[in-house]
Amino acid sequence: MRPVSRRTRAAMLGAFTAFSALLSTGSAAAAPQLNGDWAPFDRCPVDAPAMLAADGINAIATCVASGSAAGSITLGNTRVTTGTTDLQLGVIQRGDGATSLVAPADGALTADPAEIPGGLLGLMCPSNIPLVSAICRQLTDNNLNRVTATIQPAGAPRDFRINAAFSTGEPILTIPVRIHLRNPFLGDKCFIGTSADPVLLRPANLTAPSLSLQRFAADGTRDDEGEMGRYTFDGADQGDAAFAVPGASGCGAGLLDWAVNLKTGLPSAAGKNSVTLDDTTTYFGSPYDPASLAPNEGRKLAEFWHSARR
Repeated sequence: MRPVSRRTRAAMLGAFTAFSALLSTGSAAAAPQLNGDWAPFDRCPVDAPAMLAADGINAIATCVASGSAAGSITLGNTRVTTGTTDLQLGVIQRGDGATSLVAPADGALTADPAEIPGGLLGLMCPSNIPLVSAICRQLTDNNLNRVTATIQPAGAPRDFRINAAFSTGEPILTIPVRIHLRNPFLGDKCFIGTSADPVLLRPANLTAPSLSLQRFAADGTRDDEGEMGRYTFDGADQGDAAFAVPGASGCGAGLLDWAVNLKTGLPSAAGKNSVTLDDTTTYFGSPYDPASLAPNEGRKLAEFWHSARR
């Protein structure tokens, strides 16, 4: 990778490390296993037309993968601990400094479901409202009480600020999301936030990550003279404590929205909610010298990726 472009590419990484643990579309289909240093990029959309069209000079195709094993999010009165998550994207970096994102076919983000502490009992009970009280009396079975939360994209990321990726405390980008609550009594359409009124997360670095560079061969084998380069950003904590959260909708066909909102403290104004991700690791991979592969950098990236499949 040419020295003139390293700082720009490294900055892009910061934008995608943020909130990977919070942007979940559920479990993805089994991804292929990749050899060696390719392993983190097992869902990179290398075969997408926009990626294949990158020429290595006016447009450079890259793979981004970011993961976190732990974190937490507080919405109103409810705090949820997050589990293992994975964010993967293709990134097209253009000569004028603009970037565009390409999501994998199965969605950019996957994560273990986060379980709401106390389940439905914690969200709605006790209550002196007959409808809710009747539900509360049935929550002796843990399967009926269990509530999981899955955070999903609710619009395209925007407001990318490249310089903020190098600093702390400055929002890197804006990510619209909604939170899907799942429980037999809540039904399949219970959400906190919607596409029209999403939760707007603006991630910022709380601590600076450590940076290292690996060179590897096209098939993923570690090689100091290899065709590929991978930046690894490790150990960064990230967060946001300035976002507002709208009320729930669609819970129990809309009949239980008010009950969820009342106990959870929603809607919740900015400053009363927060998210923190602990020790994220992000990988950024592209040909070490994209220009040397012009005008077929994107196609070569795809060829290298497929050669690493096990």
